[in-house]
Amino acid sequence: MTETDPADLGVTEAVALLRDGSLSSLELVEACLRRIAERDGTHSHDGDPASINAWVRVYEGDAIEAAKAADGLRGDDRPPLCGVPLGLKDLYAVAGKPVTASSRVLDEVAERDSDVWARLKEAGMVLLGHLHTHEFAVGGTTDQVGNPWALDRTAGGSSGGSAAALAAHMTPAATGTDTAGSLRIPSAMCGTSTIKPTFGTTSLRGVVPLAPSFDCAGPMARTLEDCGPLLAAITGSDREPRSASLNGVRLAISPRLPLADLDPDVADGFDRAMEASRALGAELVDAPPPVAELDVGEDFLRILYAELAAWHGRFADRRDRYRPALREWVEQGEERDDSAVDLAAAHHRRAESTAAWSDWLAENRIAAVIEPTVPVVAWKRGDGYERAGSDAELISLTHYWDWTGFPAAALPAGVGSRSGLPVGVSLIGASLSDWELLGFGIALQSELRVPEAP
Repeated sequence: MTETDPADLGVTEAVALLRDGSLSSLELVEACLRRIAERDGTHSHDGDPASINAWVRVYEGDAIEAAKAADGLRGDDRPPLCGVPLGLKDLYAVAGKPVTASSRVLDEVAERDSDVWARLKEAGMVLLGHLHTHEFAVGGTTDQVGNPWALDRTAGGSSGGSAAALAAHMTPAATGTDTAGSLRIPSAMCGTSTIKPTFGTTSLRGVVPLAPSFDCAGPMARTLEDCGPLLAAITGSDREPRSASLNGVRLAISPRLPLADLDPDVADGFDRAMEASRALGAELVDAPPPVAELDVGEDFLRILYAELAAWHGRFADRRDRYRPALREWVEQGEERDDSAVDLAAAHHRRAESTAAWSDWLAENRIAAVIEPTVPVVAWKRGDGYERAGSDAELISLTHYWDWTGFPAAALPAGVGSRSGLPVGVSLIGASLSDWELLGFGIALQSELRVPEAP
């Protein structure tokens, strides 16, 4: 048995101890359940100032039984992540369990597992419970959740419950989704790690949608190394996360930086990340931008509004149960007069932009673009549900890479000297470069380290 509290273990550490018998899944799961009881505070729909409130529902009895079953497996019967605990964002269906999208509008019991959970369960993971999201994932904050770094700050969104639970060491692994930055924003604000996979490489079957043209399911953990085995399970890959040398690797300073007004702490973190990259041998390139629109806000919103309004039409008789911001989003989507031709033109411009970026990366021999994940540190909690679009600044950098569909590895870049809050940096690569990108990110994280919430 390790001297470390098992709840503080990461995924790869836990796997090693579970395999050699130094730790049982039951011990690990019970440690996480104790940690949830100690740190999460009151579980509620709206949250409260004194609680993290990362969890919507905790399935204690089921988790203990699953852990016991995992401990009964031996040898070749043990799958790769056998006995490792996991939290699912409250968009992922689990057969026989509610899925509510952290909303009073949705109250359904799933008939079948989402594909992502089915694969993680097949890999041996033990479900601890469902984690809070911004209502229906339509926002860059999750204000019913307190940030473990400072409870008066947002944990980011929409996967805020997942990032908060990781930062508070209540689970070693979680899932999130990303439509305009929802994996990466909370990771940056809580000092955790994630990879947004290439669009279309992770199944969305059984996941409550926001905008299917952009939605992406992905893994979250405290380190990028720990995201690796989760990504492998979700995508059905046999790849293993390995640090890749950055020596001689060409990283492009994002040509979109002039569009963002960086908080001084974020700017300092970005400088640290670039210095660390150079120390590891990377070549930082400041190349002219590709021949592509660098600000796609209107086209992005045109598609998002249409898909959001189309799916939420089923709740027309329950609109009074929405929080104000989401109700406004849905009504604005219904009121727009975009035609089918407008939407087709937006999708065409998206394809052209993506192709231009792909050509630019190849022609300049650029392995990845490096940029701050979010231009600001975590905001004060409180008004994220008051009006639609109040989070525009939070998604200003992240949404673009959902537009291209490129993979993006997001990791902490230290703690701000002024705010005392974590900041993040992202590496973005061409489509299907997920594993190479993960390797570069693991190497960079070895230099930047992972900050611990107080």
